[in-house]
This record gives sequence, C-alpha cells and structure tokens, in this order.
Amino acid sequence: MLSTAFSEAQAAVLARYEVAAEERWIDAPVVDGQAHVLVTGDGPPVVLLNGIGVPAAMLAPIMARLDDVTQYAVDLPGYGLTDTAPTFTDDPRRNAVRFLTEVLDGLGLDKPVIVANSLGSLCASWLAIDRPDRVAGLAHLGCPAIVLDTSAPLPMRLLAIRPLGRLMMKLQPPSERQVAQLAKMVNESPLPPEIAQLILATERLEHFEDAFLAMLDRLLRLRGNRPEFALTTDLLARIEAPTLLVFAKDDPMGAARVGQRMADAMDDAELHIVEGGHAPWIHHANQIAPPLLAFLDRVGHLPGT
Repeated sequence: MLSTAFSEAQAAVLARYEVAAEERWIDAPVVDGQAHVLVTGDGPPVVLLNGIGVPAAMLAPIMARLDDVTQYAVDLPGYGLTDTAPTFTDDPRRNAVRFLTEVLDGLGLDKPVIVANSLGSLCASWLAIDRPDRVAGLAHLGCPAIVLDTSAPLPMRLLAIRPLGRLMMKLQPPSERQVAQLAKMVNESPLPPEIAQLILATERLEHFEDAFLAMLDRLLRLRGNRPEFALTTDLLARIEAPTLLVFAKDDPMGAARVGQRMADAMDDAELHIVEGGHAPWIHHANQIAPPLLAFLDRVGHLPGT
C-alpha cells in the first residue's frame, strides 16, 4: 500500500536523525478527517509545519536539535497522512486557520510557538493575524510562501495553470529523477537519500496530486503570486507575535533582501541569514539551531525562562 511505503520512508528519516516520535491522529472537521502529527520531546510546546508537497517529517534534521521542548510536527492537509477535502482550497486562508485551530484544540495546546517553512509559514502567519491569541511566536525557516511580491520558480507557476499542471504531472510522474530535479530547483541538491525517498513516497500518495495542484492554482498564476492571498506589508504589520526570520542565501523563493523587507514591516522581528536554499535546515541545521534556540529562550519557551 502507498501509505505503508510512506510510513516506512518516514520511519527511515526519523531513524537517520535519531528523532524518537510517536504518531497522533487529531480530528479535523475542516478536512473531513484527521490530521497526522508526530510528537517528540518534553517541555513547552512547539508546533512545526512544513511546506507544500512535503510532510512534517522532513523537518527531522532540525527537530533533532531542539531539546527541552515538546515538538508537534503536523502534516498539512494533503501532504503526508493528513486527510484533505476537495473544498479545502476554496478559501485557503479561512480553512488553514480552521485547520490549525482544530489541531491545536485537539492537541490541548493553548498558545504554542510555531516553527514553519514556505506554505506552513503562510498558514501560520494567517493564524497569527486572525487568531493572535493562539500564537506565542513565529519562526520562519526559509522564505514564507507568497510573501510581499515573491512567487515561485517558473515550473511551479506552470503547474498552477489548469489543465497544464495535470498534463505536466502525467508526463513527469513521481520518480527518483523528478525528486532530484525538484531538489535542484529549490537549491537543496543533493538530498539525503532518506529524505528523497520520503518526498517520493509522499508524491505517490493517492490524494497528493489533487491537493498539490489545487493549492498551487489558488496561490499562484503564471506572472506571479495571487495578490489576494499574499502576505502584504500591511498584513505583516498586523502580526503581534515575536518573529524569527531565518533566510537562506540561495533560497529561490526569496533570499536575504526579502527577509529584510519582512523584518522592516514587522514590530518584533529578527533576521538571521544562513547558507542553503528553500529548506536550509536539511544541510545547515547547525547554523539554524542556535538562533532558533535563542528565540525560544527569548519568548519563554525553554525551561527556566
């Protein structure tokens, strides 16, 4: 079964980085099903959200370096083992906020810090804007999806065009070669083999293609992002939660200049620049862990603070 292949690939990634996590299933009515969550550690709560098309276990390299907190790594709807619904992308902002609120309620979390990447960062930002009472702090690892005037590389914008996206995925179905090309596109090549296999297993899940293409269609167009969903300067200024921005020098979605513009737009944001591409923790977790741990300490999310 495809879900069995995914679970085996997930287990291999967690084993490589020595992350001992248990799985939890949280009812999420907005997706007509359940959210899949990996839980590890002991201490104040930190919720982790990854980007479009990949599951939360991909964050294992940085999870391995976060001691003294309880980590809740959540698969976003349609990626990994979290369910999705055909109507989820009809109103992505409203439904993302509903989904995260339902997951936090199901986990019994009041106001955690959220550590996120790409689409996860976009969803977490929407939550911080619409429900500031549920977010103690935000840490973005890499450029958030469609922030300011950023977009995505041309291949992803082409995938957002219906029915071209469906045809492109038919012509180039999930394969080891396709995953390697994806890694090059986001400047994270070569991937560790366990992570490459995890992405491949995710892309082969039955619900993946519909969820992936539907979200791309809602957020992107050929000439850039869809401004009705982008994180504008005005929206960033509304985020009250302390924010850590970890931007990578070679992130094709948005590098240091974008990070500085975000920091300038927000009341309480600090910017750190590291090596890497759109998923910099894969190869440079050693550069990310110190500012992230310092941030958790600053917002009172480490023991003794």
